[in-house]
Amino acid sequence: MSDFLALLWAPFLMCLVLTGIHAYLGVHVLAREVVFVDIALAQIAALGATAAFFIGYETTTWASYFSGLAATLVGAVVLALTRSRGRHVSQEAVIGVVYAASSAAAVLIADRAPHGAEQVRTMLVGNLLAVQPSEILEVAVLYTLIGLLHWLCRRPFFLISTDPDTAFAQGWRVRRWDLLFYATFGVVVTSSVRIAGVLLVFSYLIVPALAGIAVGGRVTTRLLMGWAFGAFVSVVGMIASAALDLPTGATVVCVFALMLLAFWIAGRLFGWPSVRAREVLSTAR
Repeated sequence: MSDFLALLWAPFLMCLVLTGIHAYLGVHVLAREVVFVDIALAQIAALGATAAFFIGYETTTWASYFSGLAATLVGAVVLALTRSRGRHVSQEAVIGVVYAASSAAAVLIADRAPHGAEQVRTMLVGNLLAVQPSEILEVAVLYTLIGLLHWLCRRPFFLISTDPDTAFAQGWRVRRWDLLFYATFGVVVTSSVRIAGVLLVFSYLIVPALAGIAVGGRVTTRLLMGWAFGAFVSVVGMIASAALDLPTGATVVCVFALMLLAFWIAGRLFGWPSVRAREVLSTAR
């Protein structure tokens, strides 16, 4: 038992760190109605890391990290520039194209790299069990700084997420604020993908935020619910992974889906309110 706990404490702490920042960003993403922006940016980060792997840099190196970050920041610029007041084309459509293209490019590069299939698998589901305490500290500090920046910029971020038309009317430079939002978002995603993988990062972003919205209440209540939900699923997923000898990342993703289904059923039984994410954030402005 002691060996079992020693194996899981570091991955569990990392999961708590991931939950903390991603559950908050998830509420913004749901309010903006760009649900797949996270998985698109995550896949772009994976593309950058795969390109670095192709030329000889392992996923754990700084060269791989900065390659993924550079690719993600380019994606952030594209997403910021595709925001228009008239919204003639859904931004979600652009995100879908970006995701498909970056996924295909990563497969093409991996096909020409030695052990490329293993690299693609790692980018998808990560390797939580290999997390080191020093990595947890580095990521926690980075995410704390990004969280502080978002707190300082909460007024334009919340306004643009919930009511972009008003933001345009009030003279806010929406594209510039979007660029800052997506750039910080990209830093988070790049840092998370190399640890947890594309699928798990997407799950941490969307599922806890959905759970928080399902419960209702003010933003603080919903965030607390999302954080608690993410922490609980992390524990259950890692225990199930160890007990059944399954890949940790993929197991946690499946547990997220099952728990969200159970949460939805409970909401239907107990009559929890159905509130849009835009209404959630509007109370925090």
